[in-house]
Amino acid sequence: MAEHLKFERYYWFDREIRRRVFPNASSLAHRFEISAKTAQRTIDFMRDRLGAPLSYDGHHKGYDYTKSGFALPSFEVSQNELLAVLLAQNLLAESAGGIISRSILSFGRKLFAATGAFGLSEARINEAFSAVWHGYAPAEAETFRIVADALVQKQQLAFHYFAPSTNEHTERIVEPHHLQYYMGGWVLLARCLDRDDWRKFHLGRMSEPCLTGCGFEPLSHHNWGPHLYGAFGIFQGGSPVRVILRFNAYRARWVRDEFWHADQTIKEEADGSILLSFMVTDFREVKLRILQFGADVEVVEPVELREEILEEIGRMVKVYRGN
Repeated sequence: MAEHLKFERYYWFDREIRRRVFPNASSLAHRFEISAKTAQRTIDFMRDRLGAPLSYDGHHKGYDYTKSGFALPSFEVSQNELLAVLLAQNLLAESAGGIISRSILSFGRKLFAATGAFGLSEARINEAFSAVWHGYAPAEAETFRIVADALVQKQQLAFHYFAPSTNEHTERIVEPHHLQYYMGGWVLLARCLDRDDWRKFHLGRMSEPCLTGCGFEPLSHHNWGPHLYGAFGIFQGGSPVRVILRFNAYRARWVRDEFWHADQTIKEEADGSILLSFMVTDFREVKLRILQFGADVEVVEPVELREEILEEIGRMVKVYRGN
């Protein structure tokens, strides 16, 4: 990273010379917030190690080139680095209305031009790789932009929010702290001023977002980190409970290779079934995962989750029997 920052100084200084601005150590130090000595060492390195034909112009109090045709060395980008940028563009193509993808694509095209593309092309990347998400509410590009601005500028954010669980639209003013990309959608963790508590907001359910113009000082990570990590799923912050699921021998062929949680454990049973164990703080999301496996899975623990699944199965039986 440090080398990249040095190259940024070199290219800025070179660009200023070509613009006939006559940069000097003071302007370089001011631009990059470095000491005058570091700025002068940067100029000396350009002249002595990179071969820049630099000459100080006393009349303009800055540097100029004494010879035309000089060019700084190309910024080195490996094939894997370029591929990573293009893959990120491809995988985030539908995210936030494409605003992220378009920015990455613009940067990727600049890298193509600078590196000769190593035989890669946009068309080839799109043919060779793709990503598919389903079951999420996509965020509008403008919504994502405003929320990102609020995060970066440390400003309070106001918006209308739809909660499917209550079928209500409410007005919220929040202090945004973290934006998380989860299962194809963007989720904002913020301190809600109305509730005086931490809340998660899906960007796809926001409307009319705007910056309030009121700044705030973000709280440290230990205040909000537990709402993001620790247990299974998007719902965090409650008391953790261990869930144990038994998958029969048939379904175990797939599940034993799946990643459900970073701290999960898998115990092999004699009949070929497995016991998958992990922590949860809320049953809502894990219930949906369990039900998708039908009779191939059984909740072993906790009793409360087992009873909730049993009640849901009972309601399903009534639906399918026409009651």
